[in-house]
Amino acid sequence: MASSTLESEVGSSPSTGRTFFGHPRGLATLFMTETWERFSFYGMKALLFVYMTAKAADGGLELNIATAAAVVSVYTAMVYLLALPGGWLADRVLGARRTVLLGGLTVILGHFMLAVPGKPMFFLGLVPIAIGSGLIKSNISTMVGHLYDGPNDPRRDGGFTIFYMGINLGSFFAPLVIGTVGQKVNWHLGFALAGVGMALGLIQYMLGSRHLSPRSSVVCAPLGAAERRTLLRRAGIWLAAAALFYGTLVGTGHFSSGWLIWPLSLAGIAIPVVVFARIRRDKELTGAERSRINGYVWFFVAAAIFWMIYDQSASTLTLFAEQHTDKNLFGFSFPSSWFQSLNPLYIMALAPVFAWLWNVAARRNRNPSTTAKFAFGLLMIGASFLVMMLAMAAASGDTSVTPMWLAVVYLIQTVGELTLSPVGLSVTTKLAPAKYASQMMGIWFLAVTAGDCVAAIAQLLLGDQVVGSTWYFAVQGLLAVAAGFGLFSVRGRVGRLMGDVH
Repeated sequence: MASSTLESEVGSSPSTGRTFFGHPRGLATLFMTETWERFSFYGMKALLFVYMTAKAADGGLELNIATAAAVVSVYTAMVYLLALPGGWLADRVLGARRTVLLGGLTVILGHFMLAVPGKPMFFLGLVPIAIGSGLIKSNISTMVGHLYDGPNDPRRDGGFTIFYMGINLGSFFAPLVIGTVGQKVNWHLGFALAGVGMALGLIQYMLGSRHLSPRSSVVCAPLGAAERRTLLRRAGIWLAAAALFYGTLVGTGHFSSGWLIWPLSLAGIAIPVVVFARIRRDKELTGAERSRINGYVWFFVAAAIFWMIYDQSASTLTLFAEQHTDKNLFGFSFPSSWFQSLNPLYIMALAPVFAWLWNVAARRNRNPSTTAKFAFGLLMIGASFLVMMLAMAAASGDTSVTPMWLAVVYLIQTVGELTLSPVGLSVTTKLAPAKYASQMMGIWFLAVTAGDCVAAIAQLLLGDQVVGSTWYFAVQGLLAVAAGFGLFSVRGRVGRLMGDVH
């Protein structure tokens, strides 16, 4: 009854007769919104570590290496953690369209706060950027799906492929533009430019919103009045407690970054554990669903290890680029942030190749299992840090090594990403219990949160002398390689837990 009523109210995606590469016009709106959002997000992130570790005389914050790396890790973790409440806000309060709008405005606010010099404003500005990014991340992909007539629409996969290219276009140009302005001209002008990018994306989002599906405006399960009051009361209590606690720390002069990094990191590890424990205890799940969840835990842990290493591109790899890499090529000098454009460049080049390889392998009945693909991804991410170990050895003393070291590292990581990340999205939808079908994608994002939070804790504990050192890369590389071989060795057991899902 509710489903048919909803369909009669919202209809399907609007049709104006004109298309975007054969797809609904709304795809162009969402494509450009995501391109500019990724431009702002990755542009700011390209500056994050180098700004925090730059000397005060150069306009930076002059934080120690370990603390700056931990801040980057926790910030990234919170973006993915906040995707969960972002999805909830759309489902229960605002609808996806208005939630993305709110997210964009929040991101703009955060970037322009970063444009104001000073350490307090910088750290405060990271909060709205993380919140806004979480609101957008959890809903804009859903809105792409709304443009099509159900999961069997033959244009759907192609639409998501075009959308995915928008993500990588923004990610590619961001370090080249914002990184250059921030490092070569002025840090805060770079942060402001990231805000301008998000503003441009939001303007075209509002201008093109008439092409979006009416379904994107629907609040699927609106909060009741009593539930809303309870929620506001509890949120108010928690916010007041946090304000009192941190206000006391600041007022007494005892506040330090550790008071934020440690609680957030521990929460980012504890939340996935609690979520999985709650799902596994759910008595409404069938035996087959419970078995599939047990199998999914293996993929979740593997993904957390992968992202723990992968997301250090904005911290320890940036440190290596800044301190140990020759940034001159054919007589042209470039800033260290440019290296972060390599990953999206490789993805745009290699993603079609991998899609073709999987199709060919499937036609010949030789397509590797999901477990084997995850294991290979772990081997690749581990190998990338073992290459970094060699790069650090080559950069002993004051030697500046060739940029080819980092080019190879990013290539290896991208190959690993393409065998794990898209496959992870797919297996998440396949193994999700019916009751948790809409929540499982948010749970998949928690693997990033958990991995980055483990990295943050390790970075704080190890300190400046170890973070970014030869053995720092060696230990993590060997851990990931061992995890890859371990996962491959239990592929039969994991396959049995997955049941009839392949």
